[in-house]
Amino acid sequence: MRQLKITQTITNRDSKTLEKYFFEISKEEMLTPEEEVMLAQRIKQGDQVALAKLIKANLRFVVSVAKQYQHTKIPLNDLINEGNVGLIKAAKKFDETRGFKFISYAVWWIRQSIIQALAEQSRMIRLPANKIGTLSKIDQAAAELQQKFDREPTPEELATVLEMDVDQVQDTLKSLTKSVSMDKPFEEGESSSLLDVLENEDANQVDSDLIHQDSLKSEVERVLSILSEKEREVIRQFFGIGRQQSLTLEDIGENLGLSRERVRQIKEKAIRKLSKSPAARNLIAYLGR
Repeated sequence: MRQLKITQTITNRDSKTLEKYFFEISKEEMLTPEEEVMLAQRIKQGDQVALAKLIKANLRFVVSVAKQYQHTKIPLNDLINEGNVGLIKAAKKFDETRGFKFISYAVWWIRQSIIQALAEQSRMIRLPANKIGTLSKIDQAAAELQQKFDREPTPEELATVLEMDVDQVQDTLKSLTKSVSMDKPFEEGESSSLLDVLENEDANQVDSDLIHQDSLKSEVERVLSILSEKEREVIRQFFGIGRQQSLTLEDIGENLGLSRERVRQIKEKAIRKLSKSPAARNLIAYLGR
């Protein structure tokens, strides 16, 4: 399968090599949902060109996932290489009839491949050694169930499939990430916000996050589309989406001609909507927040 050399395995650990790799994959055009469906259908028929195109268009996302594990002793280039293996597996297994974007499914396989590499090389990702194998099983089951249900599976569903105790599944998942729940209350003045997803802290640093900015903005806008126009505007202003800084409830109220209390109510209603949206949960899972 010579076409799969598009994964461009990185063997030189020099930062310039990584920068060149980031630049090369950034030139690949993003796919529309319609194009993803067409490619997936061709892949089912054994079309290797279609497989290569779907993979190449999503290599940039592997970098985002790999960067979440930089606190391990495995170099970033190796993490990316392992993530690319997961991306290839996802491209072969993707079921376009489920109606969601390819990367929302692929992220599970990308993470699983990275975690597998960490386990094999006896590296820790802030998990006890006995949890790494369990985590790999949970990730694989989650990927399969997500396609089956068109949503992220619950710990109870994972426990049933894996014949595990629900508490064990929940404990392992909590140990893996420091995810921020969309329904968790956000206090004004909090240092972190959704703006962190969209902008790099160091604008002068050559970083793969800058490569992903446009695609992430598009994904955020897709998630926000379930809100009313006023709810979207309040969320954008409160979290600083598409702007240089977030605003207080008072400032938003002045901009929209509403009271502080009314703005607060709109914000909380919008967050409740987002917390129930599979698309929003997929985005959070992808970002690993």
